[in-house]
Amino acid sequence: MEPLSTEETMIRGYWLDLGSRMVPDSGWERINRLTEQLELLATSSDGATKLYRNPADGRFWERTPISSTLPQGPPLMTVITEEQARIAYPQGFTS
Repeated sequence: MEPLSTEETMIRGYWLDLGSRMVPDSGWERINRLTEQLELLATSSDGATKLYRNPADGRFWERTPISSTLPQGPPLMTVITEEQARIAYPQGFTS
């Protein structure tokens, strides 16, 4: 698996339509593998959004569902600042 580069700021997952079924694309699969390696810092009260820290470079990554109506649907991971993380996750953020 390709590690996160310092130039990356967003990874987006999509559904792939195989005709008979829908499956996650490589971006979605990469997000799933990366979140296993990143440090989970906080989770939103509804459990849909999660805050991670990359131990390699200290950057904060937020995983959110692309659609709020489909919380189990394709994910979006974006880099956020520490200040944004503290505002969004006051209930459980630790630095």
